[in-house]
Amino acid sequence: MALTPSTMLPLGTEAPAFDLPAANPDVDNRAEGRRSLADYADANALLVVFTCNHCPYAVAVEDRVIALAREMAPCGVATVAISSNDVETYPADSFDNMAARAAQKGYSFPYLYDESQAVAQAYDAACTPDFYLFDRDRRLVYRGRLDDGRPGREPTTTDLRDAIEQLLSEGAVTGEQIPSMGCNIKWKT
Repeated sequence: MALTPSTMLPLGTEAPAFDLPAANPDVDNRAEGRRSLADYADANALLVVFTCNHCPYAVAVEDRVIALAREMAPCGVATVAISSNDVETYPADSFDNMAARAAQKGYSFPYLYDESQAVAQAYDAACTPDFYLFDRDRRLVYRGRLDDGRPGREPTTTDLRDAIEQLLSEGAVTGEQIPSMGCNIKWKT
């Protein structure tokens, strides 16, 4: 496992479009099995999380991400998780395993499969977990870590939560943004 930092896409970047299959399509009471960026046009903010089933860094923050998504949903913050790993090399991240993981953990947000890895490339995602927060206009206002927690170490900060709260109350995010760290995305060869 290579510890990899997020690439810190430039603030103000427009959210790249996506249209991906959901491993848990019934999570948001929609019959169709795909989700696109356009599906979240009415959200006050959109949190895009690149994650996977097997990375210990992604697993370490998973419960906190689930809790944050549930807490922020009533404020109009939509969350989507995306797995872009090569499943031939990492079968734990397969679509069926994504569906099982989302059900087991009770995801309240879609868990999307980026088989082509084109979405991860468009977002310049580098690691799992990798977090991107977009404002109502779908401009990037925060990218970086969830908090300072690590596998085996509880967090002492609430970086992403603070950014969301500041965006909702002030319309902007200020302050230092620290790269997320985790396993590198498993690119196809």
